[in-house]
Amino acid sequence: MSLFARAGFEAFIATLPAARIVHQWRDDSVAKLGPRVFALLDAGGGEIWFKASEMSFALLSELDGVRPAPYFARAGWVAVAPDAPIEEEALRAYLGEAHRLVASRLTRKLRSELGLALAP
Repeated sequence: MSLFARAGFEAFIATLPAARIVHQWRDDSVAKLGPRVFALLDAGGGEIWFKASEMSFALLSELDGVRPAPYFARAGWVAVAPDAPIEEEALRAYLGEAHRLVASRLTRKLRSELGLALAP
C-alpha cells in the first residue's frame, strides 16, 4: 500500500517505536513521538511532510516534486509530492530518520517513558 494513501502512511508509522498518529489541523495524519511531530500526510494535497537532516533537506529540495514544507521549512522539513522521483523504500528510510531526529531531541526522561533506547 502506498505511503501517500492514509492507510499506508499510518500503517508504516505504526511500525516505528513509540510513534502514534493523531488527526489534526485539516484532518491531516500527523505522526508524533510524545508531544513532537516528525511527519504528516497532508490531507489537502496528498504530500508527505517530514523533518530532514541538513544534508537531506538540501539534496531533497533539489528534486522535482519536493519543496520546503510550508510553515516548517526553517526547521528543516520537506514536503514530498506523490509524483516526486523518490522510491517508496527511500521514503520509508527518510521517515525513519525523521523519527530518529525527533527522538534524539526528546529529554532523557521522556525517551525513557516512551520506551526508547537511551544513548550511553
